[in-house]
Amino acid sequence: MNGNPFHFTVRNKYMIVRALCTALYFITAMEFYLSFDSFGFDSRISSGVRASGQDTPTLIQEKIIPAVLAGHDVLGFTQAGTGKTGAFVLPILQNLVKNGAETRGPIRVLVLAPTRDIALKIHDKFISFGKQTGMRSGIVCSADPAKQVKDISRVSLLTACPAVLSNMIARGEVDLSQVETLVIDEADRMVEMGLLDNIKTVLAALPSKRQNLMFSATLHAGVSILSSEVLNQPEIFQIANTAPVETVKHICCPVPVHLKQEFLKALLEDIESESVLIFVRTKRWANRLAARLIKYGFNAAELHGDLAQSKRMRALDGFKSGTFKIMVSTDLDARSIECSSITHVINYDIPDTVEIYKHRIEMINEKSRKGVAFLFTATEDVAKVEKIETQLGGGFSVHHLDKFDYKAPKPLPIVLDEAQQKELSKAGRKKKADKLQRLKGK
Repeated sequence: MNGNPFHFTVRNKYMIVRALCTALYFITAMEFYLSFDSFGFDSRISSGVRASGQDTPTLIQEKIIPAVLAGHDVLGFTQAGTGKTGAFVLPILQNLVKNGAETRGPIRVLVLAPTRDIALKIHDKFISFGKQTGMRSGIVCSADPAKQVKDISRVSLLTACPAVLSNMIARGEVDLSQVETLVIDEADRMVEMGLLDNIKTVLAALPSKRQNLMFSATLHAGVSILSSEVLNQPEIFQIANTAPVETVKHICCPVPVHLKQEFLKALLEDIESESVLIFVRTKRWANRLAARLIKYGFNAAELHGDLAQSKRMRALDGFKSGTFKIMVSTDLDARSIECSSITHVINYDIPDTVEIYKHRIEMINEKSRKGVAFLFTATEDVAKVEKIETQLGGGFSVHHLDKFDYKAPKPLPIVLDEAQQKELSKAGRKKKADKLQRLKGK
């Protein structure tokens, strides 16, 4: 061996490379197997996490929790089912505990959610994760908010729907002057629902100095404007789709419009699936199609904006638990769904844009990241299909059912004679009169 200190034998070089590779392996492993302990949560919050059954943080939680703990504003683009709620609930609780915030008010944290069921989910997370901290959580999404005023004065965490909260602000029923953290969840959905004016009313009631967190599935034009007004030098996070386009099998099903219901029945009988999510364009069709599937003998539920809250929760909980195997939903309401067993998405009504199509297939089985997306298409849909294919960067395979009669004629329209038309009109008027009488009776 010569005197050059930088001279290495082949064996020495091999040992150094091996040591570096080993070190790199452990560094990588530490990154992928990050535990909740690394965030330094208060023991009471850590107990809440363990009680929830979650062992390791999701990708969005790994990225966003440190930013929230550090007090930064955050803009996160992510979908449902990624652990987004925990990504802001946990660090918010930690910051409250760390700063010695009062557990029984005033309101220090305000979360805005587009619908009651989403607000309830967030409220439940605050309770489950923060139970041992004593932090009191409240919710304002009731049609009769007067019943909730008493509770609001005694909460530190408030989750609310913008329309209801803005009305309470106008009536002087809530004090938001001590809010330190604002969360706007599913901002794009709130823009679509026309809630921007309500949000601005809420913003005007908040102190100017606060931490702001905003989450959205897409960069809607309205979201961009809102974020520029709310956020102050935010850290921006883009989390990959739960079901990447490349891992989903895309299948086109050409079928005449008048045969779609019968074809759906035949398709559901033909495929092997865990949970199936069917997308339709309108509330009316969600109701009609779910009713038809139930009549066919399928275990189905409907989800749309006209459902009473008790029925919504029954449908959502039943689909998540497997009580209902099939869910028929509109695009807007599907964001409330939390179900990790969805293997098939059926586009009963073709989406207008590729973005809507992507949002639909993102509901597919987040664990296996595999699944099948069916797209029902009629002759008049060819242009839309080609546009979706072009923007996806790949084509659809075509699926035909061997035993299905694609040439079945349209059913003949029911023709009523004059006497039958008068009788039908009379029955309709009587039904309306009976309904009016019942309402007066209340």
